[in-house]
Amino acid sequence: MKFVSPSFLFALAAIAVPILIHLFNFRKFKTVYFSNVQFLKEVKQHTQSQSKLKHLLVLLMRILAISFLVFAFAQPYLPVNNKAVNNTQKAVSIYIDNSFSMDATGKTGTLLEEAKRNAIAIAAAYKPSDKFNILTNDFEGKHQRWINREEFLERVKEIKVSPAVKKVSETFSRQQDMLTSSNCKVKDVFIVSDFQKSITNVSTLSNDTSANVYLVPGIVNKEVNLYIDSCWFATPARQINKVEELMVRVRNSSDKEIENVPLKLSINNVQKAVSSFNIAAGETITTKINFTCKESGIHFASVELSDYPIVYDDKFYFTFDVAGSIKVLAINGQEESPYLNSLFGNDAFFKYSNISEKAIDYSALPLFNFVVLNEINNISSGLAQELKRYVSNGGSLLVFPSVTADINSYQNLLSSLGANYFTAIDTVNTKAEGINLKHPLYSDVFSKIPENMDLPAVFSHYTITKNNRSKEEYLIKLHNGDVFMAKYTSGKGIVYLSSIPLNTEFSNLVKHAVFVPTLYKMALFSIPQSNLFYTIGKDNSVEVSNLKLTGDNVLHIRSLTSTFDLVPEAKLIESNTVMMLHNQLSLAGNYLLSSNTDSIRGLGFNYDRKESELACYTASELQGQYEKEGYTNFSVLEFKGKDITTTLKEAGQGKSLWKLCILLVLLFLAAELLLLRFWRNKPTVKVVS
Repeated sequence: MKFVSPSFLFALAAIAVPILIHLFNFRKFKTVYFSNVQFLKEVKQHTQSQSKLKHLLVLLMRILAISFLVFAFAQPYLPVNNKAVNNTQKAVSIYIDNSFSMDATGKTGTLLEEAKRNAIAIAAAYKPSDKFNILTNDFEGKHQRWINREEFLERVKEIKVSPAVKKVSETFSRQQDMLTSSNCKVKDVFIVSDFQKSITNVSTLSNDTSANVYLVPGIVNKEVNLYIDSCWFATPARQINKVEELMVRVRNSSDKEIENVPLKLSINNVQKAVSSFNIAAGETITTKINFTCKESGIHFASVELSDYPIVYDDKFYFTFDVAGSIKVLAINGQEESPYLNSLFGNDAFFKYSNISEKAIDYSALPLFNFVVLNEINNISSGLAQELKRYVSNGGSLLVFPSVTADINSYQNLLSSLGANYFTAIDTVNTKAEGINLKHPLYSDVFSKIPENMDLPAVFSHYTITKNNRSKEEYLIKLHNGDVFMAKYTSGKGIVYLSSIPLNTEFSNLVKHAVFVPTLYKMALFSIPQSNLFYTIGKDNSVEVSNLKLTGDNVLHIRSLTSTFDLVPEAKLIESNTVMMLHNQLSLAGNYLLSSNTDSIRGLGFNYDRKESELACYTASELQGQYEKEGYTNFSVLEFKGKDITTTLKEAGQGKSLWKLCILLVLLFLAAELLLLRFWRNKPTVKVVS
């Protein structure tokens, strides 16, 4: 047993008062006259022995009453886990998980409502003079300061479910920062959550032993949840009147198999396709939906399934563009290529332009999706610099060397783009050995692959260096192992490199069947690829390439289903515009990015799917985790029907005994009164002879 205020124990000296009164009995003798004193000795002896016993009992009751009264003021307690009670001002930080998973059903309502009640009960275990801080997943500015208990209770009532998702380590770090500024010796941290396994990373918490950390898990009813995790297209570019293949990944986070689940695809508020699937317990599957777009431009889409009662992750929003045309530019060294003119000039889908290397408008380069460098003898430093800028900002470049190429100028350009470069001409006749059929360029070119495929013949070619550091993907290889045609990723763009000019003296490529699909797919894949979707709370910036804002033009992000209109902060980084959202967008759906009356692109926003995994840690599992990490200042609070405030006081302040002391004081005083009232002795007699 320990005492909160042991200094009061000095008052035990007051026990001396009843002892002194007992030793110096000031009762006076009463004189009684008797005619016969024959039996007085026996009566006197008997009365005195009873009187001494009574006085000793009364003295004992008084000593005990005074002692326990002093103990009550000293506030005795039985310590829990050998923790001493500190009676100074305390700093209390309480995090309430208000993510979507807390909207699940608990024993007495939603988990969030239970968490709010627990937080209020926790606060009641402290003094009104203590400092309080509340934290949620929203990290709101009003929660970044210390408040009193009354204001804390008001803030708790205002908490609502939020799409924001934070890991336990993130919220705990924020709580530690707040406690550092509290200037209090006693610091208590409470984490009230369902402790989903997807966000609970106890092993990465900072073990600050200056604070007592209490984990307060909610009890979750077991529920089935089926959700759409993500989606993507099988090919990188969308085209009018072409069958598109949408891949949808679905996850079953329950322990039950689900059959014949309908999956609906809607585009521009029109249902385009429906499919169904079966999914085993705990399994993730990818299902396909095929559809065709009849129009070009921005398309707002969503895929949806039905899964009650958890519905916030049943709909997945995304947007995509269908190109009306592709702008192709050929920069020619000597003369135009009839093969390029035939391929791109006769197809209305391509907006094809030819230009001489001596008449290049560098400012117009970003307007083209695909640039072909056609047999330039010497690449000037100015052209090399502009091409590097073009590619790094997302452009696609195809390089055909000249027959009399200045290798050094090509080396300067290609090395700056992170690509391998030409070394010398190899005049040995050879043949292409194989095509990289796994590359997306050739994914749907061949309906059937023959065993002995007829490939281009090569009479001469430029050898290309083999630098393992370059991000090279071969497209076509030669028999001797040299690269015939390759692809490199550079910045946000792509570089395609050919080891031959568009010249029949070097190869029969221009007359071979593989020539047309190769260049066609290169041009097709040059269409700018923007994100299909973004995640709320995770993706706080949106980047748009080659967007020029002048004058009073202001960017707007508008909802398609509500009056929401956000004017984002925009920064120009090189030639890209980056918009900062600052967590101002919180509702899943499709949005339109526009500048005044001009539509720029669509934006699909979805809730974070971390909350869709309902598996949670139990109290015993949490205890096992922090014990494994050696966190001696951590503990799990399980109420199990007990009064939360009382349980917390016992956990943090030990089992208080002062009320028992007061009860014993009253008991001993009552015993004293009973002794004095009902134990009546005959008066002490003084015999006078």
